[in-house]
Amino acid sequence: MNTDRIVKTAIVAAIYAALTIGLSPLSYGPIQFRLSEVLILLAFVNSDYIVGLTIGCLIANLLGPYGLADIAFGTFATLVSAYLVNVTPKLIKNKYAIWVASLWPVLANAVIVGLMLNIFFKLPFLLCMLEVGIGEFGVVTVVGVPLFKLVLSKYPGFLNFKEA
Repeated sequence: MNTDRIVKTAIVAAIYAALTIGLSPLSYGPIQFRLSEVLILLAFVNSDYIVGLTIGCLIANLLGPYGLADIAFGTFATLVSAYLVNVTPKLIKNKYAIWVASLWPVLANAVIVGLMLNIFFKLPFLLCMLEVGIGEFGVVTVVGVPLFKLVLSKYPGFLNFKEA
């Protein structure tokens, strides 16, 4: 990994963690609007962003209120989401690929984080899935995709890694 990639990975991790922790009342719990999840769409452009997103989530969960459960399950959900977002444009080659990609974090977080909340905090699984899924859908699909398209339309090379 070259210096440019390491720096961008660190920046993505820092932004994700700072947004999550800075907006902690919205970021944690069964009903969460983790605005940092908008960044998950970076993986749509380049697989190198998967590492930064996962590290950022790990840092946020290390400092969050749910301890080991969230560190393991929440970070895993982000890793799975970022990977699925990244493979989507390879599988779907049309203008709707970004919209489909935005649904992977909704599903992954609803199931994985919903299961975590059910197992560790004895909250109803289906209710947790619904609450986490709605929050993730609002952030990633409703806010994230239009924002992502706006940034890419104005600054098409902004999100790409350069080879050193």
